[in-house]
Amino acid sequence: MTNKTPPSIIALDGPAASGKSTLGRSLADALGYLFFDTGIMYRAITWIAIQHDMNLRDESAITELAQKAQIDIRPPSKTDGRSCDVVIGDRDVTWDMRNAEVDANVSIVSAYPRVRKALSEQQRRIGLRGRVVMVGRDIGTVVLPEAELKIYLDASAEERAKRRFDELIARGEKASYDEILRKVIERDRIDSTRAVAPLRPAADAVIIDSDKMDAGQVLAHVMQLCK
Repeated sequence: MTNKTPPSIIALDGPAASGKSTLGRSLADALGYLFFDTGIMYRAITWIAIQHDMNLRDESAITELAQKAQIDIRPPSKTDGRSCDVVIGDRDVTWDMRNAEVDANVSIVSAYPRVRKALSEQQRRIGLRGRVVMVGRDIGTVVLPEAELKIYLDASAEERAKRRFDELIARGEKASYDEILRKVIERDRIDSTRAVAPLRPAADAVIIDSDKMDAGQVLAHVMQLCK
């Protein structure tokens, strides 16, 4: 007899531009789960640090902030395009932290190993509530190794660069495929060789190569895995 109850915790990892966020959001919507893209936590910490005029190059101070700040990720309370609520204390900062200053500085904050460790603990706290699709690069290996279903969504660097290029062109922006490909390859190198939580599939992850699949086909395949 087949168990048709979907897994309560789903970990979704993969390299940059592999389609994790698109899949994660669609999967969470289909299951009625919380969609949690862990990258927003780094944006939240960056936003708090900027609000307090902190030196973003001071790793110790930013680490202490990440250890003390209580960030909560909740299902969306408004139909304004958000995929979740980001709450710090009692304040909804979902859109506050979506600004150019955070965009320009979040990569500095997210590179600190001790900040990553502190935020991984917060991500784990939220994920263990269950009914969550958590998206990142180290969810199945570090944050939630006990997740009932682990997906590693992969695609070639060339395909990922093409998708990003097409997306930018469709939005009317100028883009260079060669430059995007260079950045994708460099991001892969950084993510896979970092000392803390390098990008890699969990030993028990289902690896999906989406090179020859569209978003709908990938979602259908994962929905089958959930059953």
